Amino acid sequence: MIRRPSERFGPAVAVLVVALLLVTVVGTWPPLVAVQSGSMEPAVERGDLVVVTAVDRFPWDDPVGSDAANPPTRLDRPGDVVVFTSPADPRRPILHRVAFRVTAGEDWTDRADPALLDGADCAEIATCPAPYDGYVTYGDANGEYDQSAGIAPVVHERLVHAKALFSVPYLGYFQLAVDAAVARFGVVPAGVGILAAVSLVSGTGAFLVGRARDGRRTRTESDDGRRPPR
Repeated sequence: MIRRPSERFGPAVAVLVVALLLVTVVGTWPPLVAVQSGSMEPAVERGDLVVVTAVDRFPWDDPVGSDAANPPTRLDRPGDVVVFTSPADPRRPILHRVAFRVTAGEDWTDRADPALLDGADCAEIATCPAPYDGYVTYGDANGEYDQSAGIAPVVHERLVHAKALFSVPYLGYFQLAVDAAVARFGVVPAGVGILAAVSLVSGTGAFLVGRARDGRRTRTESDDGRRPPR
């Protein structure tokens, strides 16, 4: 049996259409972020897939910290969770929670939770006083602010790419595998391999569905042939 192109590539096309619709709705690329570490456990674990949206996408506004009077609940805790780039390692975006917003020149340790400073004061923190307007952030599982731990300086608003909305367990492992393939083989070879794999899976699925449909049709015709005349 010869499979039509629509049967062979239909699932892959459907996935592409869903991805394009998701980008249109959330207004950012990529619309999905795979979690690479356990810094946001237990709400988000390594291998989870997080759906994100542009910061300025309606009805969202600037990130709201967990210290706000009525903060939004993101990923099971108060305060927005954002994706931002750290100048310390621009190749690896960070998904962490906003603690509070700071202004240029502010000694932000006055408003900080002492338990998340690990005994440090402003003089011991490279980005205190705040060199510019921005955000103090932390990972739920880290037990310390990114800024006092040296993970990232005060996060400038230009470095905030998206807000996290919710997560889906385990689905991020596929993206992590893709990232590893790109890092090892390059974009073009990895892309060709991924497309080939998707086509193979789509074609195999279409073939199995077709076989099952043909089997049901054959059984139905056989049953019709055995029916006694009225």
